Amino acid sequence: MGNERSGLNQNSKSMHALSSWFLSERAQRTVERTVLYSAILGFLVHLGCIFATHLGWLPPNWLGTEWTNPISAVYTPFSFILVYEVYLVVYYLPRSITTYVVKQYEIVTLILIRRLFKDLAEISVSDQWFVLQQDVDFTYDLVASLVLFFMLFLFHRRNKRLLAVRDESALASSDKRLQSFLFFKNGLAAILAPTLLVLVVYSFGSWFWDVLQSHGQEIPHIPNVNSIFFDRFFTLLIAVDVLLLLISLLHTDEFHKIIRNSGFIISAILIRLSFGVTGWPSTLLLVAAVVFGWLMLVIYDLYESIDAEPDSTALSSH
Repeated sequence: MGNERSGLNQNSKSMHALSSWFLSERAQRTVERTVLYSAILGFLVHLGCIFATHLGWLPPNWLGTEWTNPISAVYTPFSFILVYEVYLVVYYLPRSITTYVVKQYEIVTLILIRRLFKDLAEISVSDQWFVLQQDVDFTYDLVASLVLFFMLFLFHRRNKRLLAVRDESALASSDKRLQSFLFFKNGLAAILAPTLLVLVVYSFGSWFWDVLQSHGQEIPHIPNVNSIFFDRFFTLLIAVDVLLLLISLLHTDEFHKIIRNSGFIISAILIRLSFGVTGWPSTLLLVAAVVFGWLMLVIYDLYESIDAEPDSTALSSH
């Protein structure tokens, strides 16, 4: 029995060390600075490649049309910002499920904004605006980005109110079941952080290797940039969400909490599906995912408000 308890304590210490390494506030600030400097460097390199292409030092369309227009250089720093948002998803996983989900929605909103910058470099301004499919898709993305930005505002306002009402960390000190669930989330996030690091290196390393192997020729087989990493990322998140749902069943049997967590899984699946299509269906799936998640949260809060109301039957008996 003593050896078993010792082993558990050792595992707890190891998990705490791993969590401190990847998920502490110090680690978050380090990642933030690293991404910022990388974004600035990437932006300058992208601009340099564009001007080198115009000067004839690089083959035209070697890396695609997004490397020929200076406006499209904004695409690169946004890609680094997205990597930071991916890290924040993992960072907030042990802290708040709602914030964890909102960070996923921030990622898809930034993906849409990044797509707008790419489309701006290729847009055709003419009286045939609603005839050219490329211009129509740009209009859809423009409207969808406003909708998603407003939905994020609604999420943040509601989440701020919820955090003011109840603090999960305070509840953990008095509820052993919740404390063990938070320990599980910490452990899951600590494992997920290095896993995502490996996924980032592998995904973009594979893309860069394709570039090197092209020997200056155009690379037509490079997939949509979102499928390089984000389809794998959201596939991983779906697995994480399912794990959270299953583990949460050990700590609660409240129907509305189970439905809320199930709804967040459906939302993540819709986001994942959006990377497999192009044009307006992709945009529609992204908006549908966020709106569905928002409605799930609203209905969940209505259930919570009912539970918080005093029992009128009990009051009348006194």
